[in-house]
Amino acid sequence: MAKEPQMNPQTLLAALLAISAALSLGSAESSSSCGPNFPVACSCGNEMYESAVQFIVNCTNAGLHNTSVLEYMPEQVEILIFTGNYITELPWNVFGSINDYKQLKIVDMSSNHIREIRGKSYHHVPRVERLILNHNNLSISRYDDEVNHHHPRVFSNFVNLQSLHLTDAFEDHSSPQLSEDLHDIFVNSQLVKLEKLHLEQNEITHFKDRNVFCDLPALRDLHLGDNLLKDINFEVRCLSNLRFLDLERNKFEFVKPSDMRLLNELQERENRSVNLIVDFNLNPFVCDCKISPFRTWLQATRVQVRNQDSLMCFHGLQHVDPAPAHILQLDMGECAATMAAAASFLNIAENEQLYGQLQPHISGHTATLIFLLIVLSMILLGLLVALVYVSRDKLKYMMTPVFDNVAKKVQYTSIKDEDCPEVHV
Repeated sequence: MAKEPQMNPQTLLAALLAISAALSLGSAESSSSCGPNFPVACSCGNEMYESAVQFIVNCTNAGLHNTSVLEYMPEQVEILIFTGNYITELPWNVFGSINDYKQLKIVDMSSNHIREIRGKSYHHVPRVERLILNHNNLSISRYDDEVNHHHPRVFSNFVNLQSLHLTDAFEDHSSPQLSEDLHDIFVNSQLVKLEKLHLEQNEITHFKDRNVFCDLPALRDLHLGDNLLKDINFEVRCLSNLRFLDLERNKFEFVKPSDMRLLNELQERENRSVNLIVDFNLNPFVCDCKISPFRTWLQATRVQVRNQDSLMCFHGLQHVDPAPAHILQLDMGECAATMAAAASFLNIAENEQLYGQLQPHISGHTATLIFLLIVLSMILLGLLVALVYVSRDKLKYMMTPVFDNVAKKVQYTSIKDEDCPEVHV
């Protein structure tokens, strides 16, 4: 009977190692470095980020339609990059209800088609310093449709948030109440450490609520570039720490003297430790006398205007030379009256009527007062009528003797006149 060949120990060990390697390779191809709950497109590990080695969870373009994987992130995660997916709504407790990512500092959830962030979406984010929500379709208004998307405390758990990025973050043609909704969020979320706010590319034409940024006491950099602003119709004097105001690529045709005065007042405020920098670059300034006060201001103000030497304005089609011109090189000889009025406004006068600004405010206040007086008068008249109606019996009882007495006197006088003999002359 033939003996079965026996396997050499070295051969057996090599076979076992080969099988183990094959199994490991198959496992690596079917799961992510983040663990079994993540798709292959996600990666986790130490990488260079902003000149430092940090632990990153990266799920860019992973084809995800929900955020459930974020409940299973490694606890040492420092940076989350969760972009290019399709998440229309962030549910409650995106990072789980019991997890506590103590080292998480940066959260980037850009380009995810996010429309709504629930009020309790972000929990356990005590150390997050930067939140990036660029290029989404956020609705924060209670008026957009039948669903109320307004959650005033949406960022309230970011107690150490220093930088908030909302570039192109809101849906197109957002509600005119955007500034009021933002202000409500800033107040209720208590972002007292926020230093940088990005609101570029949001089609903002104006701020209905002038105090929209006044509840961000630490704000230093305000980025409003690539919008549709024509003036600074929001309050800046409440931002005592503001150092940079980005207004480039908006729709300024000239800068109003009232706006220049506001910037001067902020710059001249006592105890300011840094200069105020403003960027007006690449606005469609018009080369006429309305730009002359701005030209004068550029040369006199202590506010630092970025790239002021390259600021350009454009002539109308009727101009002999329609090519753009450097604002600081314009000949303002024909604009003496406008420049004198602007100087008076900036240095002494408080009367904005010279530039057509005060009259609309006066008219508005007057109309409001007239309306209130009319309403109060109607209320008073209504109360008087009601009082008379309620007390009609008592008034009748009180007034009847008076009427009877008057009637008797009239009757007596008539009889006396009839008794007098007629006198003929």
